[in-house]
Amino acid sequence: MIQTAVTPFKNKLHSALTKKQITVLQINLGKRCNLACTHCHVEASPKRTEELSPEICDQLIQIIRRFPQIQTVDLTGGAPEMLYGFKPLAEAARAAGKEVIVRSNLTIYFEKGFEDIPEYCAHHQLRIVASLPCYQADNVDKMRGSGVFDTSIRALQKLNQLGYGKNPNLTLDLVYNPQVPATDKFSLTPEQGKLEQDYKVYLAEHFGICFNQLFAITNLPVGRTKFHLEHKKLHKPYLGFLEENFNPGTVEHLMCRNELSIDYLGNVYDCDFNQMENLPAKTGSGEKITVAKLLESGSLDLIQEVQTAAYCYGCTAGCGSSCGGTLI
Repeated sequence: MIQTAVTPFKNKLHSALTKKQITVLQINLGKRCNLACTHCHVEASPKRTEELSPEICDQLIQIIRRFPQIQTVDLTGGAPEMLYGFKPLAEAARAAGKEVIVRSNLTIYFEKGFEDIPEYCAHHQLRIVASLPCYQADNVDKMRGSGVFDTSIRALQKLNQLGYGKNPNLTLDLVYNPQVPATDKFSLTPEQGKLEQDYKVYLAEHFGICFNQLFAITNLPVGRTKFHLEHKKLHKPYLGFLEENFNPGTVEHLMCRNELSIDYLGNVYDCDFNQMENLPAKTGSGEKITVAKLLESGSLDLIQEVQTAAYCYGCTAGCGSSCGGTLI
């Protein structure tokens, strides 16, 4: 029987969840997207208009240039490629010697005005982390919209032609998301290594596609996933399932510990999920942090303790889950 009374996440830990030195800057450029996927925790869609302002973009470029401890600039959205600041931030980060990750839905390459994005990414050697929640069309189209699978395949073939997945300087990773639960027969995300091999064999045999790594990510009960679970009266049972599968071995490797998540308004969070749930990062004295405050203080390491919530069990269940796939 799955429990429905969930233990506060911080009570599950033997000590406070502390921040490490910041090495990753994840920037959510906004909520506008050419898709409206059923599992999207950002609740992005073509109807959304929120995006980065020139002022915040300039502040972020200052941060990228000023702090050599940043190793990775991770651009997300929405569809980051269609949002203000995408190219200036990518170019500033590459000029400063940072790895740049673009979290792409792939279909954006076929939207008017964005046809140059694959070549742009290849020219600047941006690492593409692309959503492909299954290697079969039916499951993908159910989650992301009719025809998305076929368009994604064409995009991946285009990236392969440019050298992605082949050239060591052009990394192409895929992201697996399970279907959002429709009943209380919950299951953990499949083992990443085996699933990666399944993807590679199927995509190579059927479409001639190759890629570098597969990231298997757990659906956290945030955004549209949370709305769906609440509608089905599965939200608390799902949280209970995740708690029952809590793995303390994942805590050391949680992505929230060495990253800052920045929203399009310049507010700072410990992770993208906290950003979507409006749970801001705070200093030791309880003050909320902004990009302007980071610049004023001359430090990225103002946070002592990570803000947590019940959905943190999603990142710590089983083998764990992060923007880079499983944790252990």
